[in-house]
Amino acid sequence: MINKIEEYLDELIPNPRCELNYNKDYELLIATMLSAQTTDKRVNEVTAILFKKYKTLEELSEAKLEDIINIIRPIGTFNKKAKNVIEIANKLKTIGHVPNDRNYLESLPGVGRKTTNVVLSNIYNVPCIAVDTHVKRVSIRLGLANKNDDVTKIEEKLNNKFKKEKLSRLHHQLVLFGRYYCKAQNPQCQNCKLINICKYKAK
Repeated sequence: MINKIEEYLDELIPNPRCELNYNKDYELLIATMLSAQTTDKRVNEVTAILFKKYKTLEELSEAKLEDIINIIRPIGTFNKKAKNVIEIANKLKTIGHVPNDRNYLESLPGVGRKTTNVVLSNIYNVPCIAVDTHVKRVSIRLGLANKNDDVTKIEEKLNNKFKKEKLSRLHHQLVLFGRYYCKAQNPQCQNCKLINICKYKAK
């Protein structure tokens, strides 16, 4: 089953990549933090403005809270996220980069395991899977995880089922598969080559 999933994802999504736009390591960290409960497309729209106006960690750390709020307002929960942006910039400017340090990253405001996994995978090629809503949905539908599993348990199961060196690539593939094919509403089941193992279709 695992081979079948990998082969189909390679066929469907041969060149997977993160769809958040960034040019610097901290931009990816902040963009991923902002992406909670919203879409990458909307995040890209606000970060294009944010990172153009504030070009360095120093400038971001000294930004007025109201200005950040006005820029990121379209993504929702903007009050808390705006504070997080400034606090993250304040902490990172002392070292000047995003470190390859899970404990440090998860200590930053608004940064949990999912955001940390995205950053470590994309910036440092650390083999890990970030379980977002798409990865969770696809994993349950394909029988890779159970309906009642939390994101930590799903990550653990995926780590055990797939080879370590494939995890970062697989993460992007599962995200994109869930975003564009195995969607929450109206998934494209009629064209899917994994239909025979899918729990969703079985219902």
